[in-house]
Amino acid sequence: MSAEATKPARGDELLRVEDLKVHFPLTRGVVFQREIGIVKAVDGVSFTLQRGETLGLVGESGCGKSTTSLAVLRMHPATAGRIVFEGEDITRQTRGLFRRRMQMVYQDPYGSLDPRMKVADIVGEPLVIHKATPGRAEYRERVAGLLATVGLLPAMADRYPHEFSGGQRQRIGIARALALEPSLVICDEPVSALDVSIQAQVINVLMELQERLALSYLFVAHDLAVVRHISHRIAVMYLGRIVEIAARDDLFREPLHPYTQALLSAVPVADPEVEAARPRTVLRGEVPSVLRPPPGCRFHPRCPQAMAVCRTEAPPLARFGSRQVACHLHGPGVIPIRPAAAAHS
Repeated sequence: MSAEATKPARGDELLRVEDLKVHFPLTRGVVFQREIGIVKAVDGVSFTLQRGETLGLVGESGCGKSTTSLAVLRMHPATAGRIVFEGEDITRQTRGLFRRRMQMVYQDPYGSLDPRMKVADIVGEPLVIHKATPGRAEYRERVAGLLATVGLLPAMADRYPHEFSGGQRQRIGIARALALEPSLVICDEPVSALDVSIQAQVINVLMELQERLALSYLFVAHDLAVVRHISHRIAVMYLGRIVEIAARDDLFREPLHPYTQALLSAVPVADPEVEAARPRTVLRGEVPSVLRPPPGCRFHPRCPQAMAVCRTEAPPLARFGSRQVACHLHGPGVIPIRPAAAAHS
């Protein structure tokens, strides 16, 4: 893999998410169900995505990354907030032209492809649903072109998914996502189920396609090395909220939020001397329940730098220099605290 991510093709705004909330009621009973609680999977998330840009969305399991991406795609209804895509408010839409312009690459290259369908039918299904090709010849030509775009031979179109490796199946999934020429592709952990060597190949395919087709990616992952390679900016989530958004290099060089510092300190460094000498941030305790999130800053029960205000007041996601941080340590008039565990850059 190359050392640098592809630069954005254009700078105008493609996607804006404002105070997005996705809550799920928790019920008890079979016939007469009664609500006993609310799971606040996403609870006030805001970010923007520019055309040609990759925004990495990271955080530990259960923080709300995938729920956020599914809500943007309108596969989960938003409880509150706004989703504006290409200048159109799609928050309450379930159908519309935006579905052609927004596609998804799923995590599991085995479960996301129908084993009873040939590759030609899998890749071409969006073309059939949206009546995007006038005839059978044009359909076959379009499918062959899509397979070639992701590095597969057109002759493979008549095979079934079980005849392909994991990396090849994920390429098929990418080809399907590109069938309707979207402007935004949401990648939900697209390489986590693949071997490391295959991960690099798939990431390179995504980056080459972004450069060639001016695609924008919302890239959901927990592997910080992969996110660092492909992303232009990175948003860090914790317990349903974004705690920091920054340019990739800024985030890895100088993480400001204590949770971001802890995440990056857990990333191993190849140099054993540097690895042994660098400071570590070890988080104590368990992640709080999304049913009963703590008051104030949701990270304060595990934060080594928590103050009294953190226990009572939730910090807003405020601009701090060239980035956004939700932390009382970096509020207005506060002298910035140097991170104790910045990752080796």
